[in-house]
Amino acid sequence: ICFKSNIAGNSWGFRNERDSLEIFQVFNASSSSSSIKVPSRVGMFLIYTPAFLVGVASFWLFPDGDFRFLLLKSAITIHFFKRILEVTFIHKYSGEMSLDTIIIILVSYFFISLSLIYTQTFNQGLSEPSIDLKYLGIVLFLIGISGNFYHHCILSQLRTKGGKEYKIPKGGLFELVICPHYLFEILGFMGISLISQTLYSFSTTLGIAVYLMCRGYVSRKWYMSKFEDFPKEVKAVIPYVF
Repeated sequence: ICFKSNIAGNSWGFRNERDSLEIFQVFNASSSSSSIKVPSRVGMFLIYTPAFLVGVASFWLFPDGDFRFLLLKSAITIHFFKRILEVTFIHKYSGEMSLDTIIIILVSYFFISLSLIYTQTFNQGLSEPSIDLKYLGIVLFLIGISGNFYHHCILSQLRTKGGKEYKIPKGGLFELVICPHYLFEILGFMGISLISQTLYSFSTTLGIAVYLMCRGYVSRKWYMSKFEDFPKEVKAVIPYVF
């Protein structure tokens, strides 16, 4: 058996910054007009910080785990630290977010980080899987966060300061798919699931992959409706396939 048995549960999809404000606007639309508003950059920073702090705290709360557990804690902490860095230095924002929206999304990310780390504690002391996939997981995770960061940088360069116009992204894997940042996000979480090698982390990654592929499909339809010159051969998330 390649995956250690573990507690199964629901999974939440992770979002990338450029598109995350779209779904946050849905929450905002249902919020009362009297809701407290904060700048979008501040809101995104607040959303990711607790999940990052969970990762940091896990090194103190669970100092005696095995090497696999150390890798998992490190990967989750690095993932959310990267997101905070992108919010602070890479992504361009405009507008505001309601505080109740921030709290809803904040709790979701907090739960993802906490649950992935905490459920791993149930496997401490158990025998290793017959097929060890954690080193392959490290490689996939590093490819995922690097590719995701690279394409986020490309996206950030599309919008000038104060500008709100949309353009067809070019460069990198944007020549093949409209959402390569989703593709690399999925690869990153595949890496996390292989590092963890539990049924829970695998189911979480599966949920994330399905969610992001659906978002990619919707994004491609939007681009095709807005740009008459959108290349039909450019897929949504997976080159040449989907």
